[in-house]
Amino acid sequence: MPILMSNTETIPGKTIVEFYGVVSGNTVRAKHVGRDIMAGFKNLVGGELAAYTELLSDSRKEAVARMLEQAESMNANAVVNVRFATSSVAQGAAELFAYGTAVRVQ
Repeated sequence: MPILMSNTETIPGKTIVEFYGVVSGNTVRAKHVGRDIMAGFKNLVGGELAAYTELLSDSRKEAVARMLEQAESMNANAVVNVRFATSSVAQGAAELFAYGTAVRVQ
């Protein structure tokens, strides 16, 4: 059964019966030179930077997967209070961080 995830303090319709603690997952991604060139062109004319949108989406998925793996290793079946944070790690590289509280629900 997949691990449930919520950005609220509870899982609707479920009761938290055990807390396991904070779980997290992260990934650090660097920008691609080809994407930067295309982004520069988009900045001139406006519009969505689709390559960066895709990069951030992939980063979120990876960070969440790592967070859920950690929760599963603790025997949790849910993660509540899920949050995301980003930070610049180096020039051209950023970290996407996902975290929450691992719990068991019934």
